[in-house]
This record gives sequence, structure tokens and C-alpha cells, in this order.
Amino acid sequence: MSAPTRTPARPPQPRARARWRRSRGVALMEALIGVLLLSMAALAYAALQVRGLTGNASAMWRSKATLLATEMADRLRANPTGVAEGRYAALSSAEAPACGEASACTPANMARLDHVQWSAALANDLPQGRGVVCLDATPDDGQVDSPACDGAGAVFAVKVFWRERGEASRLTVAVRP
Repeated sequence: MSAPTRTPARPPQPRARARWRRSRGVALMEALIGVLLLSMAALAYAALQVRGLTGNASAMWRSKATLLATEMADRLRANPTGVAEGRYAALSSAEAPACGEASACTPANMARLDHVQWSAALANDLPQGRGVVCLDATPDDGQVDSPACDGAGAVFAVKVFWRERGEASRLTVAVRP
């Protein structure tokens, strides 16, 4: 018996060989572009998360300021005699009077006690938190160093100041006791 004859494999034709050489590395480039796009999407997502956290922190400070301002407005309404006597207008932080739980307070002492407690809460709850209560015809103005209280009008302005991310922030609540 004779051995089967083998036909030699045909070498690739020149046109197919050129196409094969050109297509080398295409899959690697596609993978590289895919990884690049995926990493850019991950960076964009991380930036979005950071921006969301910053917005949440700002909303938290504003909420705390609103609660503290309305707390002081409630204190004003709870002491109508002190308000009528003008005891709340432009108080400065001083020592708390020796009254409260142990003994009865006069309306003037109650106003001082309210202001001392409120100022302590502002300092504890807000970054560089400060506040002022004053008569003001234009309550929506002022800054930390100059609250712009004109002493005119029948509206008390409860102004709360704080700093967040290096920026001064202000919240004003107008109170008509």
C-alpha cells in the first residue's frame, strides 16, 4: 500500500496577509478605550457624590440655623413683658443671671438668660455661629461684625450668622411679638 500523499498547505494570499497584519492590536485598543471611558465615568460619579455631600452639609447648617432662630423667636413670644420693655433689643453676651430653675426671673433677667443660652447653642451647633436680636426696619441685611440693626420699627429681627467653607452665611427671621 502506498502512503497517502499530502497536499502542502497553501500559504495565505497576499491580500489576506495584509488584512491580518492591519487588524493586529485592534482588540487591545478597544479594551484600552473601554477602560478609559469606564475610569472617566467613575471619576464623574465620584465628583457628583462629593458635590452632593457638600450640598447636604450646607442644608444641614441652614436647618440648624433655622431651628435656632425660631427657638429665639419662641423665647421672645414667651416673655411679652420683656419684649415690651425692650429687654431683648441688642443684647450682648454676658453672664447668665442667677435665676431660672432655682428662683423666678424678672422679665429683664429672663431676656438675658434667653440670650446667653441661645448664644451658647449657636456657638455649639454652627461653625463660628453668632447671633443678634434687635429692632430693625430692614431685617434682611447685616454681617457678623455689623448686624445693621437700626433700632427702628416694630419688628424684631433674629439674625443668625455662621461660616461654612470659608463663606459667611446669614439667616434672618422677622418676629412680630
